[in-house]
Amino acid sequence: MKVQVLDVKGTKVKDLVLNDQVWAIEPHEQSIYDTVVAQQAALRQGTRKVKTRAEVSGGGRKPWRQKGTGRARQGSIRAPQWRGGGVVFGPTPDINYKKSVNKKVRALAFKSVLSLKAKGNDLTILEKFEFTTPSTKDMVEVMKNLDLNDDKTLIITKEKEDLVIKSANNLSKVKTLNTHQLNVFDLLNANKLLITEEAVQAIEEVYA
Repeated sequence: MKVQVLDVKGTKVKDLVLNDQVWAIEPHEQSIYDTVVAQQAALRQGTRKVKTRAEVSGGGRKPWRQKGTGRARQGSIRAPQWRGGGVVFGPTPDINYKKSVNKKVRALAFKSVLSLKAKGNDLTILEKFEFTTPSTKDMVEVMKNLDLNDDKTLIITKEKEDLVIKSANNLSKVKTLNTHQLNVFDLLNANKLLITEEAVQAIEEVYA
C-alpha cells in the first residue's frame, strides 16, 4: 500500500510504502472485540462495599444463653441472619475484573484496526511536527491544512513530544499518544489517525 507523506502545510513531500502485514490485513472482528472488552474491564475499579459480620458495630455479647431458652442458639445479633447483621459474600472493592487476552490476539486486533483505518482513508501520514513553542493556534492551523479540523483525531508520535501534547491539549476533538501508549480502544474511538512518519516505522518494526 502506498500513501502520501505530507508536511504541516498539507503539501505532499513523498510517497511511503506501508507494510501490508500491518496496514492491509483482513480485519478480525472477534480479536478486536475481545481486546476492547479486556481493556475496558481492566479500567474498572471496585466501587461497592458492604460490611461483613466482623465490621458491623455492636453484637459483642450473646443475645441469650446457650441452652434452656427453647430458642436457637445465637452468638451475636450481628450475625448474617439478623437484621442489621453482616452480609455474606457481598461485593468488595478487591474484586478483580481483569480478563486475559493472548499476546497474538492483541497484536491481531491492533493490526486489524490499523487496516480498517487505512482501508477507509482515515489515515494521514505527517513528515514531522515543527513546533518551537506550545501553540494551540499553530496546531489548529496544522489540522486545517491536513483537512482534519472537524473530525475526532488521534495524533500518534514515536516518542512523547511535549510541544505537540501541549499544543493539542485545548482541542476537544484531538488526543495525542506515542507508540508506547497505543491501544485498540483509542484507535477505534478516533475517526481519523494522524501519524508521524517515524511512528509508522516504529509500529512496523514491532508488528510486521
